[in-house]
Amino acid sequence: MMEDVATDSSTPSNSSSDRPDRPEKARRTRRTRMTGAERRQQLLEIGRVLFAAKGFEGTSVEEIAAKAGVSKPVVYEHFGGKEGLYAVVVDREMRQLLDMVTSSLTAGHPRELCEQAAFALLDYIEEYTDGFRILVRDSPIPQSTGSFASLISDIATQVEDILGREFKTRGFDPKLAPLYAQALVGMVALTGQWWLDARKPGKAEVAAHLVNLAWHGLDGLEPKPRLIGHRKS
Repeated sequence: MMEDVATDSSTPSNSSSDRPDRPEKARRTRRTRMTGAERRQQLLEIGRVLFAAKGFEGTSVEEIAAKAGVSKPVVYEHFGGKEGLYAVVVDREMRQLLDMVTSSLTAGHPRELCEQAAFALLDYIEEYTDGFRILVRDSPIPQSTGSFASLISDIATQVEDILGREFKTRGFDPKLAPLYAQALVGMVALTGQWWLDARKPGKAEVAAHLVNLAWHGLDGLEPKPRLIGHRKS
């Protein structure tokens, strides 16, 4: 699929002696072509920026089309509408973050694995700020490919396997690994949401404090923790 996009360029005009009836400043607009794949990518990038800044409800198909320099039907042709465009943007961001986290877990020592996971999320926030702003919003589309909560759950599953092995070697119940994985990943994710706007302290310091809390909490873990208050249920 090829699509025309007007670009400003001029061709040399004939001399006044050759064409005395044609003004010297006459211009002919040359049209260049954008492939369907290029147009789709352009619309995705525009939608990503607008959804991050204005949210789903605050962004219109008219605005997306206007910024792309096309008519509304072109957006519908590629994505079926705003909902389809939003779903693709969310899916791409979720895969990007999940890939960054899972590919970062390469160390052998559990504490360094915690550091790598924390850095992966903070790296994503720093490099893909618009994407993270979109992910942390509640998805307005029921048929969306996922949510931030489901993404965190996917990441926690990766951590769960690591914790399960550690629990087993330390004499803890490995069946509790999913609970602790959700707690640890949730702590990092919520801190990341706060750091998204705060940006202080710096990334490395934030990662160090997250690992400090997580690691020393795990290091002093009781095999069978008990409540000290009077409430037991």
